[in-house]
Amino acid sequence: MTKTIGYRDWRWQALWWHHFFLLWTTINGQTRYSIPEELKQGSVVGNLAKDLGLGLSEIFDRKLRVASEAGEQYFSVDAGKGELLVNDRIDRETLCGQSASCVLPLQVVIEDPLQLFRVEVEIQDINDNAPRFPSNDITLEVAEITGLGVRFPLESAIDPDVGGNSLKSYTLSKDECFSIRVKDVAGGRKVPELILAKHLDREKKAVHKLLLTALDGGNPVRSGTAQLNIRVLDINDNVPTFEKTLYKVSISEKAEDGALIVQTKATDMDDGQNGEIEYAFGAHTPDTVLSVFTIDHNSGTIFLKGKLDFETITNYELDISAKDKGSPRMEGHCTVNVEVLDVNDNAPEIILTSPPKPVREDSPNGTVVALINARDIDSGVNGKVTLKLPKKSPFALKPSFSQNYALVTSGVLDRENVSEYKIEITATDSGSPPLSSKRIIPVSITDVNDNHPLFTQPSYNVYLKENGVPGSILYSVSASDLDFGENAKISYSILDSKVQDVSVSSYVYINSDNGSIYSMHSFDYEKLKVFQIQVQAKDQGSPSLSSNTTVHVFILDQNDNAPAVIYPSSAVLGSLSHQRMSRSAKAGHLVTKVTAVDADSGHNAWISYKLAEATDASLFTVNLYTGEVRTKRAASEQDDSSQRLLIEIKDDGEPMQSATVTVSILLEDGLHEPILDLRQKTAEPSRKTGRITLYLILSLASVSVLSLVTFLILAVKCMRNSSSSGSCCMRRSDCDNYKNPNRNMQIQLNTDGPIKYVEVLGGDMMSQSQSFRSCMSPMSEYSDFTLIKPSSTTDFTEVISVLDASLPDSTWTFESQQVSIMTVH
Repeated sequence: MTKTIGYRDWRWQALWWHHFFLLWTTINGQTRYSIPEELKQGSVVGNLAKDLGLGLSEIFDRKLRVASEAGEQYFSVDAGKGELLVNDRIDRETLCGQSASCVLPLQVVIEDPLQLFRVEVEIQDINDNAPRFPSNDITLEVAEITGLGVRFPLESAIDPDVGGNSLKSYTLSKDECFSIRVKDVAGGRKVPELILAKHLDREKKAVHKLLLTALDGGNPVRSGTAQLNIRVLDINDNVPTFEKTLYKVSISEKAEDGALIVQTKATDMDDGQNGEIEYAFGAHTPDTVLSVFTIDHNSGTIFLKGKLDFETITNYELDISAKDKGSPRMEGHCTVNVEVLDVNDNAPEIILTSPPKPVREDSPNGTVVALINARDIDSGVNGKVTLKLPKKSPFALKPSFSQNYALVTSGVLDRENVSEYKIEITATDSGSPPLSSKRIIPVSITDVNDNHPLFTQPSYNVYLKENGVPGSILYSVSASDLDFGENAKISYSILDSKVQDVSVSSYVYINSDNGSIYSMHSFDYEKLKVFQIQVQAKDQGSPSLSSNTTVHVFILDQNDNAPAVIYPSSAVLGSLSHQRMSRSAKAGHLVTKVTAVDADSGHNAWISYKLAEATDASLFTVNLYTGEVRTKRAASEQDDSSQRLLIEIKDDGEPMQSATVTVSILLEDGLHEPILDLRQKTAEPSRKTGRITLYLILSLASVSVLSLVTFLILAVKCMRNSSSSGSCCMRRSDCDNYKNPNRNMQIQLNTDGPIKYVEVLGGDMMSQSQSFRSCMSPMSEYSDFTLIKPSSTTDFTEVISVLDASLPDSTWTFESQQVSIMTVH
């Protein structure tokens, strides 16, 4: 909706023709639009060209632009259609708060000749905020002997919307003892009051839980709720009552610390402690009040303890409570309204509505150099400002409207004598005493565009941590131009190039005004480690000149992957790992081994193992580096048959990532006794029968044959794999000197004699081409032989137990060695 104010009759037309040939023209009329808040970017406010009487060609030729007095550029002009468009999100509550009227003043500036129009855009409120209570849980204590009709003021809900969309009413969930009443107080606030409708009986119901709902007047209606918990107490039955329900006070914003604001007073009909009153601010008093005011708890006197600022807050509303010292404590409330009076404590401010442009040295008198606005945030006469230029200045100030001025030439200019003027403007307000400020405006004589923009560096190196927040700033490049005015104004852009066959604009974008480069999404070190950005700086001269620079972006690894357990297999599948151990096991006996990998690199992938919890911590120990679980001492008959170990696995990253695995160990008598013990037993005089001896010999032979066949199969398989995809089984020295591991995981075993160690080489766990091979299980005589299938997932769920060796300690020989986990990118 548009509304044009001003004269449109023949008198105005005669006046317009009278000033037709003036280079500076001021239009007395004013254009006003009304739009709702929260309009989408690009929404049409109105046809600015039509309403201002301008042709579409004039918008482009005369360089029409819109400047907002509010500071933010909320609007722009479509040069093709002459329409005023919404340029950014407009939130009425942010701009105007609870003010009934919200108007954004705009200044429309066109050149050749320079003209200034004033446009106002009224922002209408929409119901985009629901009422909200300061606290979602409200607790009241009410004596059971409280009389019917007693009212308990509750904390008001807050709704930033205004007018019909603001807070309208309250409702209360059904309860036979309580009802709700809405009270209108000063300032238009609606305060809910809880009314006792039926006598309370604490012995029947000690707590009443009610739901308090605040409703606004929008369409559709929006609401907010708070839980009301009413505790029924007995004894003290009189509520302290203030002499006034509302105290109004005025105080100068220059009042000193400790100044008296007002003394509140309440009385209580009770005797003794039930009649002694203690004063305090309300429970929901905001910090903005507590930081400025303090109250004497005994007398109810309120003092100033902070600084007042009329320009920040013009009015404070204090909620004061008076509690007696009875049991239960009863309290009454009153409101103190403190009005802050303005004093002339702000100097006027000079604002450049249009920055000064270069002036040709042969420019005639009256050429407009800049547009200036004088502003003082004080009110009344304290905010009225006048401007003044020094004597003998070749410039003058031509007044316009609403403290707006045009800086124009008024004398002869000679660039050979003076190439730049520094014009000092003095602004003085009308307060008592008056305050003033100065601003120097540089005006240069025109030059030609003969200098390229220059970056501060020929190239930039940026080191960026992975997993950053999309939209965060990566780096800010900066360039300078030795020219003046438009020739020195630089805009930044990113030249098109490819990163992993994708345009670099899909990764980053740049602020064309300040050269700040922002990320489009989060980067993953495991996928992308380095890329380049070509940035161009281009001036606005005619013809324009430019220069380029290269920004090298290096992605840094972060510890964003927790260790993943790959053995025991049952732990990988999310259950307990069950192991068995003979009670005859000696100290140092290898019970099992926990193996984990980490997809990160460097220190972030270094893994350590720790025994976090144990049924008997004196019986077992876990190797810090290999994860081997061994006995610390020989098991005894007194040890529990069921042992539970909680093993914590940590990496060396910052912050540290961890995982846990639970191992359940069952101690059994005579289970898999070591061969050494069997040989000792056979050397002793045996009291058993020959049949048992035969069984032992057959068992030992079967286990030996099974071990030999297993080793032969694994050796042949490793020899075959070594010719195609690298050796699966290699010596320890080869692993120590390993320099270029691939991105796949390999479990490597030593085949020279007994099994000495297991080495796990891992890469990117997010890779789609993982290949994991295990040549021999690094576990105890009860461990499983583990195979890991290729997978494109991020965990190790496809771990399959395929072989239970069930060999005694003397057959499976393990030595505690370090498990090496390498990640190569």
